[in-house]
Amino acid sequence: MAKLAHAQWSSRMTFVLAAAGSAVGLGNIWRFSYMVGDSGGAAFVLVYLACVTLVGLPILVAEWMIGRRGQKNPINTMAELAANHGKSKAWALIGASGVLAAFLILSFYSVIGGWSLNYTLSSVLGTFNGQDADGISGLFGGMLGSPTTLLLWHTAFMALVVGIVARGVTKGLESAARLLMPALIILMLILVGYGVASGYFGEALAFMFRPDWSALNGGVVLAAMGQAFFTLSLGMGIMMAYGSYLGEDVNLISTARTVIILDTVIALLAGLAIFPIVFANGLSAGEGPGLIFVTLPLAFGNMAGGTILGLIFFLLLTFAALTSAISLLEPTVEMLEERTTMTRVTATLASGIGVWLLGVAALLSFNVWSEVLFFGLNIFDLLDTFTSKIMLPLTGLGAIVFVGWCLKRESVEAELGLSATGKNMWNIIARYVAPAGVIAVFITGLL
Repeated sequence: MAKLAHAQWSSRMTFVLAAAGSAVGLGNIWRFSYMVGDSGGAAFVLVYLACVTLVGLPILVAEWMIGRRGQKNPINTMAELAANHGKSKAWALIGASGVLAAFLILSFYSVIGGWSLNYTLSSVLGTFNGQDADGISGLFGGMLGSPTTLLLWHTAFMALVVGIVARGVTKGLESAARLLMPALIILMLILVGYGVASGYFGEALAFMFRPDWSALNGGVVLAAMGQAFFTLSLGMGIMMAYGSYLGEDVNLISTARTVIILDTVIALLAGLAIFPIVFANGLSAGEGPGLIFVTLPLAFGNMAGGTILGLIFFLLLTFAALTSAISLLEPTVEMLEERTTMTRVTATLASGIGVWLLGVAALLSFNVWSEVLFFGLNIFDLLDTFTSKIMLPLTGLGAIVFVGWCLKRESVEAELGLSATGKNMWNIIARYVAPAGVIAVFITGLL
C-alpha cells in the first residue's frame, strides 16, 4: 500500500455520503424509475440488482482500490501502479480517459443543472400556476431558445460547484455531502409522503414493482446492465479520485455494497415520489426527459399545494445535480493540483472556467448553433453520446482489467480480506464476468 500522501476522508460515513452523492444524480430522479416501469417492474429491478452486483460492484471496488493504492490523481496513480507491477505506463491513459470524461460530462451536465435552478425559481414565483400543456411546453422551449437565459443559469450552477470544490476535501466535498445528501433524502421523503396521501400511491407501486416477466428480453437485460454501470459514476475518474482520499481501514466491498444499496433505494424513492403526482393528474409516465421539465411542471401548476411541491421537487433535483457535479469536477482539480504548481483554489478556478466555456458551446447548440453538427449531432448530444457510449465503458473496462489481470492477485485478495470462496468468486467476476458485461454494454451502445 502506498504511503498516505494527501487529504483523507474524515470518516467512512462521510465517504459513503460523498460516493452515493456522486452516484445519485439527475438520471436517478427520473431515468431509473421510468426504466423500472417500462421494463418489467420488479422483474427489471431483480435483473438490475444482479447486474449491479456482477458488473457495477466489482468495477466500483476496482476504481476505489486503484485510487487508494496510488494516493494520487487517476493519471499518476495508473502510471505508478503499472510501473510498480512491471506493466506499461500507457495504462495511465485509462486514468486520463476518466479525468477527461468527467470534464466533458460536467460541461453539459451543468447546463441541465442550470435548468433545475431556473425551475426552482419559477416554482417560487408561481410561473407554472394555471398553465396548460402548451403553456408549459412554451416555457421550456423558450428557455432552450434563449442563449442569455441558459448562460445565466449555467454560470450560476458552475459558480456553486466551483465554490464547493475550491474549499477542499474536508470543508468542501465532505461539508456538501453531509448537508446535501440528508437534505435530498428528507425532501424526497416529503414528496413520497404526499404520494401516499394522494390516493394514487398504489398505482405507483404497481407501476414500479409488479413483475411482468413477459417484458424481460435481451434488450431489457442489457438496459439493466447499462443502468447498473452508469448509475455508479464508473469510468469517470471520480471513484479513483475519491479512492485516493480513502484510508486503509475501510473495507472496500462492504462499503461498495452500502453505496449501491443507498443509490438504489434513493432511485426507487424517486419513482414513488414522482409517479403518484403523475397519475393523480392523469398524465403520462412515459415522457423520458420531458417528464421532469414538462409533465411535472404541468401537474404542479394545476394542483392544490403545487407551488410548494414544485419548489420541494426542483430543490431536490438541484441538490442531486450538485452532489454529482462536484464529484465530476474533482478529478480534474486533483490532477492539476498534483501535476502543476497550482493551489487548490487556482486549480478549481481553472477547471471550472474550462468546463464553463465548453458548457457555453453546449448550450448554444439549442439555439444559435443548432445547425452546427458533428456526425449528425449537435454539440450537446455529441458530448453526451461520446462520453456515455465510448469513454465511460472503455475506461471502466480498463480499470477492472487492470485490477483483475495486472495487479498481483495475492495483494488484491489480501486488501479485500476475502475468504477462500470469496477469492475464487472475486477472480471469476473481476477477470471474466464484469469485463464481459462492460463489453456487452459498449457494443450495444454502438449499435
